[in-house]
Amino acid sequence: MPKFDPFSFDLPVSEIIPEVKKHLSASNSLIIQAPPGAGKSTLLPLTLLDEPWLAGKKIIMLEPRRLATKSIAQRMADMLGEEVGKTVGYRIRFESAISNQTRLEVITEGILTRMMHQDNALEEVGLVIFDEFHERNLFSEVALALAREVQQVLRPDLRILLMSATIDADQLSQLLGSKVIQSQGRQYPVEVNYLNEVDEYAIGEDTARQIIPLTKKHTGDFLVFLPGQGEIKKTEEILKRALPEDVIVPLFGQLSPSEQNRAILPHPSGKRKIVLSTDIAETSLTIEGVRVVVDSGFAKSNRFDARSGLSRLVLHRISKDSADQRSGRAGRLSSGHSYRLWSKATQAQLAEYRTPELLEADLTSLVLDMKAWGKEDIRSMTWLTPPPAGTLALSEKVLEAIDAVEVGKLTDHGKEIHQLPVHPRIAHMLIYAKRMNQLALATDIAAVLEERDPLPADAGVDLNLRIDALRKFRDRGVSMSRIKKIEKVAAQYRRLFNIQPENKPADPWATGLLLAYAYPERIAAARPGNNAQFQLSNGKIAQIGHRDDLAHESWLAVAHVDAREGLGKIWMAAPLNPKDLAPLLKTKEVLEWDRKKGGLIAHSEIRIGAIILGTRPLQKFDKSLAKQAILEAIQEEGQFLLDWNEEVMQLIFRVQSLKKWNPDQNWPDWSVETLCQSSPEWLEPYLENISKNEDFKKLDLSQILLHSLSFEQQQLLESLAPSKITVPSGSQIRLEYKEEGVTPLLSVRLQELFGLLDTPKVNQGKVAVLIEMLSPGYKPVQLTQDLKSFWANGYFEVKKELKRRYPKHEWPEDPISAEAVRGVKKRF
Repeated sequence: MPKFDPFSFDLPVSEIIPEVKKHLSASNSLIIQAPPGAGKSTLLPLTLLDEPWLAGKKIIMLEPRRLATKSIAQRMADMLGEEVGKTVGYRIRFESAISNQTRLEVITEGILTRMMHQDNALEEVGLVIFDEFHERNLFSEVALALAREVQQVLRPDLRILLMSATIDADQLSQLLGSKVIQSQGRQYPVEVNYLNEVDEYAIGEDTARQIIPLTKKHTGDFLVFLPGQGEIKKTEEILKRALPEDVIVPLFGQLSPSEQNRAILPHPSGKRKIVLSTDIAETSLTIEGVRVVVDSGFAKSNRFDARSGLSRLVLHRISKDSADQRSGRAGRLSSGHSYRLWSKATQAQLAEYRTPELLEADLTSLVLDMKAWGKEDIRSMTWLTPPPAGTLALSEKVLEAIDAVEVGKLTDHGKEIHQLPVHPRIAHMLIYAKRMNQLALATDIAAVLEERDPLPADAGVDLNLRIDALRKFRDRGVSMSRIKKIEKVAAQYRRLFNIQPENKPADPWATGLLLAYAYPERIAAARPGNNAQFQLSNGKIAQIGHRDDLAHESWLAVAHVDAREGLGKIWMAAPLNPKDLAPLLKTKEVLEWDRKKGGLIAHSEIRIGAIILGTRPLQKFDKSLAKQAILEAIQEEGQFLLDWNEEVMQLIFRVQSLKKWNPDQNWPDWSVETLCQSSPEWLEPYLENISKNEDFKKLDLSQILLHSLSFEQQQLLESLAPSKITVPSGSQIRLEYKEEGVTPLLSVRLQELFGLLDTPKVNQGKVAVLIEMLSPGYKPVQLTQDLKSFWANGYFEVKKELKRRYPKHEWPEDPISAEAVRGVKKRF
């Protein structure tokens, strides 16, 4: 490669190159913040290729999108005057352009984790660059966590470089312990305007109507941001009719490379382009000629619902950093204009940064990756945002359902699944399809599941209709634009297994069985008496249209179902022959506590997930399983089963109070709810003789809980939060503690306090109790936390009333020097 001169390119990032090189020669981590168009994704990586610390190793640069990956690799190759695949190459899923000369690889984010599983130490890599990290994609966060692990344990010489235009750089800097270098860039001024807010139910139509007058006001190309393909098509239809002289061009990830290039490159005849794009155009891509940005303010993201285990495409408002990214596209090459289709008031309410995908995504592949990596405690790794514990647990259940994980460990089948570069569900299906000699069908199914539904909404839910359409496309050349993308993916799957396509009609039952392997928790049985309603093996209920061809099937394998509360809707499924389900049947011994019947129920169930096909009573069962069933009942309904009497609640409130008063003393988190959940830790040894509801009432929870504390804690409890206080009369009066450390109450007859000058205190004298003065008849007469003030003032008012009502009792003029008494003072 000829000597590369970075300063021959007029790009703003050139100004920080010396500082970047100096820092990376002495440190292994760096964050660069630079606006779009500064050259951080092209010029900067090329300038680092000859750094001494690289020592002949490769640079790997991660991009969030396939289109950006190929576009940036091509741009860098052009800057070197070479073909892609020589010094600079790229790798995306199922496609690559690299050679033994390649020293800088641009890859999509998910590929790095695969590389790291094959080479844990990344021995051939000297620098990993995370470009556009502000997008907070799942794969980039996983790759960063793994790269940090490699850097800290195996390769302190491995450099990590994070780059972004809009990100919370301070937070990243604290997490990584890295310096932040900023490039001011050369962003031209962009005038930001706020227009009428679009209706979220008519985004395409409203956006189109507001674009039309703007085309008369401005010259230059337009870039319009819309949430999805549906909105793009509606906008396109309206604009083509209204603006026949302009070229209306869609841009989204599912388009072919030639169609995407049509949107990116200037029009060959110089006509004005109006590019209608999803958020794919927010970063990395430079769409030449754009002077005006119109932003609908919405995006669509797949959000994972941890309650149902399903993902759904959700329309949502963008964040402020995303809005800034979009507006900035109008100022890449000259001054421009940005029109936001929302109000300034709405702008003020937008989130500062986009929500990390890690918090909303399906984490099944992540958990599988970490199991293969040998990492059991996933949340202990270096995460900018730790993955949700609930979603991780649900993902582990999915892996257990497809036999990839057993007792928390990766199985041999799980290792086989991990070898395939696909979602674990799909990998599980493909492996079983190979054993069934149905690989060709499985590759077609996988492609259809991954891509957008090629058939219209009224076509019916049967997956076999899609398989037939795909095979007709291959066999007879039946033209259908959506099928082309599916066939491309199916061909990639076939290359993975080196098989030929099949074009004969698919066996519908085989399709259903393969789907059942991919989604075992979505095997569905028809509900008796509920036409077109099905119970899924995960316990959910869903339905399809009554007129659908599959509405009267007894069994279905469900591929796509939404996450509605209550009754869900099935969007794609296939019929199932129940005889084929034999390999999926599991016999499970079930021991559960029936609170209504008041006892332990033990039976054996033949089931598929939550669908129970038959039961029989168990005469013999493991005692430990019985104890486990009792503990599960306590965790679910312990507030009703156990005797939470006043004595127990007072003990709980005493510990709660000390936890709040002395946060440094490590008191346990006690409440009825938390104690029920943690019952295996403190109650299990006392459950040997529990067989009916009444037995729970015999448990002395007060003593059991007290003995769950260490001896030192028991002593400290009685010292700092005593259950009783001795008053001047000699009586030991019970203190009433309150929830969450509220001031404890001492209810005592007034005459028993004579001679006591100061208010009693607990917690080493730090907390004064609230004294509730009682009459001789135990009626409340006064509340005080300042006993001295009460004797000086309030006592004489109270005395007038009480002396009249209780004349036989002593009512001294000087209560401080008087003798305290429990009742009527005896006269001699």
